[in-house]
Amino acid sequence: MNKCLFAILILSLFLTGCWDRRELNQLAIMLAMGVEKVEEEYQVFAQVVVPSEVSMKGSTGSTTVTLYSARGESVYEAFRKMTKDSPRKIYPGHLQMLVIGEELAKEGIGESLDLLSRDWELRPDFYVVVTKGTSPSEILNITTNLESIPANKMFNSLKMSEIAWSGTKSITLDELILDLISYGKQAVITGIQLKGNPKIGSSKKNVESVSPAASIRYDDLAVFKGDKLAGWLTEEETIGYSYITDSVKTTVRRISCPEEGQATIAVVQSNSDVKGYIRKGNPEVDINIKVEGNIGSVECKMDLNDLGTIAELEKIYEKENIAIINKTIDTLQKKYKTDIFGFGEAIHRSNPKEWNKIKDKWDEEFSNLTVNTKMDLKILSTGTANNSFLEKIKD
Repeated sequence: MNKCLFAILILSLFLTGCWDRRELNQLAIMLAMGVEKVEEEYQVFAQVVVPSEVSMKGSTGSTTVTLYSARGESVYEAFRKMTKDSPRKIYPGHLQMLVIGEELAKEGIGESLDLLSRDWELRPDFYVVVTKGTSPSEILNITTNLESIPANKMFNSLKMSEIAWSGTKSITLDELILDLISYGKQAVITGIQLKGNPKIGSSKKNVESVSPAASIRYDDLAVFKGDKLAGWLTEEETIGYSYITDSVKTTVRRISCPEEGQATIAVVQSNSDVKGYIRKGNPEVDINIKVEGNIGSVECKMDLNDLGTIAELEKIYEKENIAIINKTIDTLQKKYKTDIFGFGEAIHRSNPKEWNKIKDKWDEEFSNLTVNTKMDLKILSTGTANNSFLEKIKD
């Protein structure tokens, strides 16, 4: 018995707790971070939660977050210099959003991301976005309704938009770095914009109105060549990109009716298969997309009880969306000359030996690549009503 007690006492000397433990009242929890280049220095912004304002008991009605900023020769230095203003050490372990300035993205984001990826306190599962026509400071200063913490609003909006619309792309730090170092695939990042008056948007008045004076929204997709921003895709081209890369979860697409008017197809499932080949000595890619959807609305006169009409709508959908996909590919081949689709990776998978011969000149090969696109839509349902009531409206 005495021997057991002695052993327990000895072992207890080594049970001193977590070496890196920190009390919550000593930390400032950062949920969103902004990085931009000002002259030759990095400027870093930290959107930090105000603990008393997210507490049910201690709230005074002030804003739920505050914004700290500092400059430095590196992102890491600027981040540490924030302690000159913050009464607590800023803790990045719960970061949800990284907002990169457009001008910094044009210069190159590699160095900034390398520094962030080395920080042991950062979990690499936060989303990365690029500002368009604005700065990270303006974005992170906007107060938001529905979600009282702006970082939560940005995170949830990006996630939901990708699922319901397919006009955006959520990408984490790990995924972005993987794209940046990959042969045969370049990176893309969703753009974030400011709409309205930034001066009012940074005050509490912004959330005291039914229609806020300023809001933040996602729009367009940033195309990268290496680690530099090459340009932007339109919303339509972004959806084309989503179809190619098998990123469409659900979306809504308007198409032309057989005669006049329009109909809306609600996509409930989409699967894309991209295969690369070497045909007659040249690289070539086949894209096969299978889509399932329902008729969401009908703004034209047609008989939805007729199977021939349904088949005609399916063909129209396929034709119009293949045109969008081909336009997207053409933009990347001719305007930006950068492969964001992973066509190079598809060639590599199918023929590693031939890929090794062309990988160093892939930008040139990609610009002249033959891409064959096929789409097959199956309409599952016409909704709760068969034909539109518009047929019964008298002229």
